[in-house]
Amino acid sequence: MKRSILRQLIVLPLLTFVMAALYACGSAAGNRAAVVPQPFATTYVLTRGASALITPAAQPVASDKPGTLVAPVVRLDRVNDSRCRQGAVCVWAGYISYSFSLTRPDGVTSSFVLSDSMPNGATSVTQDGLTFTLAGVEPQGVPSRNDIVPDYRVGIRVSNTAATPQRKPA
Repeated sequence: MKRSILRQLIVLPLLTFVMAALYACGSAAGNRAAVVPQPFATTYVLTRGASALITPAAQPVASDKPGTLVAPVVRLDRVNDSRCRQGAVCVWAGYISYSFSLTRPDGVTSSFVLSDSMPNGATSVTQDGLTFTLAGVEPQGVPSRNDIVPDYRVGIRVSNTAATPQRKPA
C-alpha cells in the first residue's frame, strides 16, 4: 500500500511535467509563422563571366549560425553572336543568344539560354520559382565586319513566380 502511494506521488507529478513539456514544445512549433516569399523583380546587368547574387530570393540555411542566409547566383557564361556583320555578305542574318547558369543555394547548377532573335528561342524562362527575362543589351547594333567582338552588357530581370499576392475573399 505504501508502495502504491509512493508510486502515485512520484509518477503522477513526473507524468504531469512531461505532458506540460510536450504541450509547450508543440505550442512553440505551432506559433512559428510560415515563411512566405515576398514578390520581387530586380534587374541585373552582367558582362560575360560576371555573376549576381539574387538576394531577394535568399533562403535560411541550416547551420550553427542562426539567421544565416544563402541566395541563388545567376551568371552570364557566354554571348553567342552569329549575326551577319555590317558590311559583310551573308547567307543568313544569324542571331544572338545569351547562355546563363543558375546556382541554387544547395549548390546545384543548371543552365538556360535567352534570345530575342534565335529560332525557337525565348526571351523569358522560369527555373526554381524564378523567372529570368531579357531586359536589354548594350551595344544593341550589329558590329562592323572588322570590329572586335564587343563586351556585351546584358540586362536580365529576375522575379519570383512562387510569391503571388494573395487576394482577400469578397
